[in-house]
Amino acid sequence: MSYDRVAIVTGADSGIGKATAVTLAERGFDVGITYKSDRDGAEGTAREVREAGRRAAVRQHDLRDPEAAAGAVDELADELGGVGVLVNNAGTGSSRPVLDMGLDEWREVLAVDLDGAFLCSQRAARRMVARGRGGRIVNVTSVHEEHPRVGSGPYCAAKGGLKMLARVLALELSQYGITVNTVAPGEIATPMTGQHEQPPEPESRPGYPIARPGHAREVAEAVAFLADPGASYVTGASLFVDGGLGLMGPQAAGALESADWRKG
Repeated sequence: MSYDRVAIVTGADSGIGKATAVTLAERGFDVGITYKSDRDGAEGTAREVREAGRRAAVRQHDLRDPEAAAGAVDELADELGGVGVLVNNAGTGSSRPVLDMGLDEWREVLAVDLDGAFLCSQRAARRMVARGRGGRIVNVTSVHEEHPRVGSGPYCAAKGGLKMLARVLALELSQYGITVNTVAPGEIATPMTGQHEQPPEPESRPGYPIARPGHAREVAEAVAFLADPGASYVTGASLFVDGGLGLMGPQAAGALESADWRKG
C-alpha cells in the first residue's frame, strides 16, 4: 500500500526524536513534531526538516495529561494532510526504588510512557484505517522492555507494556495494511541519559560488547527502516539497537569497570 508520506514523531525536540524526524525527512516524509517544553528545540528540528526539503509542523504535547496531548496527533495530521507513520518516542523515566515510590510518581511515568502512546496510536490508526492506505506505527521502547533495572520500576513496566501493546496492535491492524513494531535502544548519548548531544566516546563502556553508548542517529536509522515500504512484512517485532548490551544483562554490564569478561 502507498501510505501517506507524513510522519508524526513525538518528543522530537532533541535526542532520538530529533534524529528520527530529520532522518525521515531525508527519506521523503513531511514531519509533525511534538515537544513537552522545549519549543526552541522543536523549532530547530523543524528547521532541519525544512532544510531537507520537506514540510514541518510543530505542536506542544505534554503527555502527563495524555488525553489532552493526544489531540496533537489530529492537529498535525490535519495540517500536513494525513498521517502514514507514527513514532511514539516521547518518554520519561524514574530513579526511585519501588518501595519508596508514591502512586503519583508511578502514574506519571505510566501516563507519559504507556497511556500517551496508546492514545496517540489510537488516533493515528483510526485515520490510517479510514484512509485505507495502510501505515506504520513504531514505538521507541528500551532494552528495558525486556530487561529490568533497579530504580526504574514504572519505566520498565511501561516499556514492557508498550512492547505488548505493539504486538496486540500488530494483530488487530494487520488486516488494514498497518504494521506495528518497537525499537529498543540501549544507552544512547542524549539529554535523557545526561549526555547532551555529545558524540559517544569510544571504549568508554568496557562492560558493553560495542564499548560505547549509541548515537541517536543509529536509532533513527532503525526507525526509518521500519517506517519504509520495504519493511512491509515486519510486524509485531522488537528491533534492539543496543550494541549487544542485552546479551550481557544491562544492570550488570554498566557496573563492569574492565573488559576482562572478554577472556571467558
